[in-house]
Amino acid sequence: MNLVDSCGWLEYFADGVNAEAFALAIENADELLVPTIVITEVFKRLLQQRDETVALEAVAHIQTGQVVDFDASLAIEAARLGRRYALPLADSIIYATARRHDATVWTQDAHFEKLAGVRFTPRAN
Repeated sequence: MNLVDSCGWLEYFADGVNAEAFALAIENADELLVPTIVITEVFKRLLQQRDETVALEAVAHIQTGQVVDFDASLAIEAARLGRRYALPLADSIIYATARRHDATVWTQDAHFEKLAGVRFTPRAN
């Protein structure tokens, strides 16, 4: 299973320099996990940068993967991982979701760079 974090989705939608690095995971919806926090982050950013129509279209695309709801046990595990690895809240939820489902996190977020189960692509300058 694969889990693309918010920055990966945004890079893909923007057709950025690293878009291809995320395409393999994103375009294989049968193997794609989507934490609800990713939907929140991507929708919010696209709403700020573009408009609601674009943001809703992106979310529709994101939801072709398996959406994973945020529940109490995942919240506790996210807090533990966040503390252990000094992760921001959203990143700890993403990482906990991936660990629960034995998924690889695809990202260009440096917070994840040295964690197990992560496919890290450095941001292009």
